[in-house]
Amino acid sequence: MRQISASQVGFFASTYQPGRDVVRLKVGPPGLGVEAFLTHSPEAAELLLSAKSYVQFPKENRVYRQIRLIIGDGLLTSWGEDWRRQKSLIQPIFTRARVEGYVDPILEELDEFKAHLRAEEASVDLGESMMRFTLKVVCRVLFGAGLTEEQENRVMNRFAALNGAVIKRANMPLPFGLPLPMGNRVRTNQAELFSLCDDVIAQRRASASDGDDLASLLVAARDGDDHLSDDEVREQILIFMLAGHETTSMSLTFALHLLGRHPDIQQKVRDEVKQVLGDQPPTASQLIRDLPYTTAVLKEAMRLYPAAPITGRRSLEDTTIGGYDIPAGSDVVLSVWSIHHRADIWPDPERFNPDRFLNNPDIGRYEWMPFGAGPRACIGQHFSMLESVATLAELVRDFDFVAPTGSSDQVPVGSGITLFPLEPVLSHVTPRP
Repeated sequence: MRQISASQVGFFASTYQPGRDVVRLKVGPPGLGVEAFLTHSPEAAELLLSAKSYVQFPKENRVYRQIRLIIGDGLLTSWGEDWRRQKSLIQPIFTRARVEGYVDPILEELDEFKAHLRAEEASVDLGESMMRFTLKVVCRVLFGAGLTEEQENRVMNRFAALNGAVIKRANMPLPFGLPLPMGNRVRTNQAELFSLCDDVIAQRRASASDGDDLASLLVAARDGDDHLSDDEVREQILIFMLAGHETTSMSLTFALHLLGRHPDIQQKVRDEVKQVLGDQPPTASQLIRDLPYTTAVLKEAMRLYPAAPITGRRSLEDTTIGGYDIPAGSDVVLSVWSIHHRADIWPDPERFNPDRFLNNPDIGRYEWMPFGAGPRACIGQHFSMLESVATLAELVRDFDFVAPTGSSDQVPVGSGITLFPLEPVLSHVTPRP
């Protein structure tokens, strides 16, 4: 428990050895602790996540139960018929054409962010800056307008607190309702986020106009006579808010940090962006097709620092993973981080090398999984990639990023629902002429 509390992702990764793809974990004191099977292999990922077998491994483990208790049973945590119903209502909102229509608000928020950077030319904490920027973007897309600065601070602090609480509570065999300090803090943070979402939903229900923000689209979503209840809309908003700003901000934070450590690679990104875009903002088609090196940099940063480094399932039946028998009812933990750092899959795995993703058809579907895989892969991955490539391209074109002297490519990280740095990720940011 102490090791997992100190760094879940670090402890899990430390258990991997070549030829040792499955590890049995016993966490906590005898009689009260929990047992889980940890795996580090793409083959196990395919078994747990692919369309042919994922129904045997529902999201019913201790971590997902905690996420469900904290932010509800939305698309991330629901299962079976409930998940299929939600997806049938929500999938039409995420068509490629509709998602690409959000490029304009992304660019508008980028213009404001760049103006702020020019005014504040100095050393910045990339983690905090990217978290605030991506929150502004997701709120524009979700609500059609930004939050006040006070609301932004509340949302960032509440999500950060809940993110850290999930793993601690999952390893603590105590009921959610006990009046313990941690539970009280969770309920307070939860209530603040619920209140914010419920106000937005009430406004959309009362409005006769059809908006194109995601909250309005969720309220209006129909599949025949079926629709989402207010609680279900709130749960989707919370999931999209979490996934839409915390995960994307981490990918951008580590991409910019790595570019600040590798000025030659940063210049190659800048040269590509200038050649393709000149001084103009990008279109959706350019972001998708015309910036392969910039996209490769982002993908390599997501390999080294996957925003969702660990996922888990529960085995409904007796099964075999890596030659080992796993009893029915077992929690199975998949270390995406370990797969992304395996030397037999990624030669010299700790080296930042974007060329891995250029003209390389040999990368397996279950060897690079920053958005998960299979039917339960992240529904917002196309939006996240558009936002991330646009942000990386515009920032590197207009600014120089320099990591502090003595910094390393390896940033200490922890994880709850998502990955986070354990210390500020600093960069000196200078506007280019």
